Amino acid sequence: MRYYIADCHFGHDKVRVLDQRNFGSVEQMDEEMILAWNSIVHKKKDEVVILGDLSVAKGEAVNKLLKKLNGKKYLVSGNHDMRFLHDKKFDVSLFEWVKPYAELRDNNRTVVLCHYPVICYNGQYHGDKTYMLYGHVHNTADYQNIKRFIKETRESTSGGSNIPCNMINCFTMFSDYKPLTLDKWIEKSKEFS
Repeated sequence: MRYYIADCHFGHDKVRVLDQRNFGSVEQMDEEMILAWNSIVHKKKDEVVILGDLSVAKGEAVNKLLKKLNGKKYLVSGNHDMRFLHDKKFDVSLFEWVKPYAELRDNNRTVVLCHYPVICYNGQYHGDKTYMLYGHVHNTADYQNIKRFIKETRESTSGGSNIPCNMINCFTMFSDYKPLTLDKWIEKSKEFS
């Protein structure tokens, strides 16, 4: 099974406060998010694609964190990941790969992956055969702007038909801190679009 999640921000107390995450401390947040992750990801062969901003911690702390999280982990790097990625004590082999951008196949669909929302993504005109998964904007004014863009794009036409726009913000708070499958994210995105 393959899952996706963005913007966990393990160890980031400032984001805990800014996002108004319902945890009394950053330590409690980290513990609860590990439990939420592992409640969904059970098998060693399960794959989790992290769409950036896993943690702001340094290398050794992220090594310990990754060992607590179930499944094979893939990182589409975000701006806050650079702290541990550039730390010589970080063990990059704890990820299957680290890339700033990727395109994968998931149940006969193409999934375009980037930490940052890509408003004109590869395969956009392929309708429900292509999805753009991203993070970075959390649930902010920037995200509201992206939602308006998606709505306006879907209402536009090209060549007599509506323009598809399958962009999904995989923000961890939208999934109750749990990685979700593509199908679950598609379903979930209808709730907050």
